[in-house]
Amino acid sequence: MKKKLVLCAATLAIGVVGAQFFQPEFSNPPADPAASFAAVAKPPHEVVAIVDRSCRDCHTNHTVWPWYSKISPMSWLIARDVKEGRARLNFSHWNIYSPEMSQLRLREACDEVRAGKMPLGLYLPLHPEAKLSAQDSAAFCAAAR
Repeated sequence: MKKKLVLCAATLAIGVVGAQFFQPEFSNPPADPAASFAAVAKPPHEVVAIVDRSCRDCHTNHTVWPWYSKISPMSWLIARDVKEGRARLNFSHWNIYSPEMSQLRLREACDEVRAGKMPLGLYLPLHPEAKLSAQDSAAFCAAAR
């Protein structure tokens, strides 16, 4: 029994160390400031600050990759979340959305914010500054109208 436990622990340790050699890509694609949400939609400064503080890391091309994003298996989860977040809504490429699509994206984002689904609950413990107050949510949703 003790040999099996040691073998299992050694296998797990080798797997964790080996996983460090297989990292996802951590890149921030180029972003044209003229194509951004702030430049195209021209929301109030307060809303731009909310997006920068609470949405930037997953929904723009200006992700700040923290030290723990380089440690597997967290690296894979974080890279996946950022890739999916950018695919669903990217404030860095706001110019690709028609006015109708822009409004739809903002309304959907507002619904997510009001429901407490955004920012993600897993993100907030390490990024408490991203937590949205009721006032932040109201300001963001007002811009969606």
